[in-house]
Amino acid sequence: MADGNGKNADLPVRVASAIVVVVIALTALWLGGWIWAGFAMIVAGGVLYEWRALARAWKPSPLSETLWTLGGILYLAPAAAMLMLMRDGERGFADVLTLIALVAAIDIGAYFTGRAIGGPKIAPAISPSKTWAGLLGGILGALAVLVLSAKLSEATPAWWQVLGLAVLAAIVAQAGDFFESWMKRRAGVKDSGKLIPGHGGLFDRVDGLIAVSFLAALLAGLSVL
Repeated sequence: MADGNGKNADLPVRVASAIVVVVIALTALWLGGWIWAGFAMIVAGGVLYEWRALARAWKPSPLSETLWTLGGILYLAPAAAMLMLMRDGERGFADVLTLIALVAAIDIGAYFTGRAIGGPKIAPAISPSKTWAGLLGGILGALAVLVLSAKLSEATPAWWQVLGLAVLAAIVAQAGDFFESWMKRRAGVKDSGKLIPGHGGLFDRVDGLIAVSFLAALLAGLSVL
């Protein structure tokens, strides 16, 4: 992680690139159909490219590299498919937007709570900045989004269902973040790529969203069986 002065100097670039990315993503989501599907596939393809680059940096054997590539496909394809299927639903735009907001709230809640409270680290060898207090903040952020979403949709889920989903989403999103951090640490790099100025690669931005979307796809598949 860069020092504070570096972050401040890079702030205009970070803000500008973040605005561009958000506008493109929301536009594709709003339009839906093949545009959203194409956007989701492009992002998944970009993440797979970064995934393979990280794995190749470990200097694996040909077999190991092939297995890691296959693992990336099996991880990313269901997540991307879930985002596309959700958008095609009756409340498609709202559902996908809620999912994105959920993961964003987890990240924001974890970041600010972790910085404000500090305390014991979850896995300092993988991600030194992640704390148990931050995980609690992520759960609270997820809870806020889920409660607001329920009110806006006039749904009445049981309180334990909302709480359980918030806890599960926060844990899974943080696990996705940890997994990507582990891949980067093993590869000896700070960012998964350089596509987004001031933010790194695609994988850096969507690691939590991929993990939560993959879980949603897994649960949806199990419910069909």
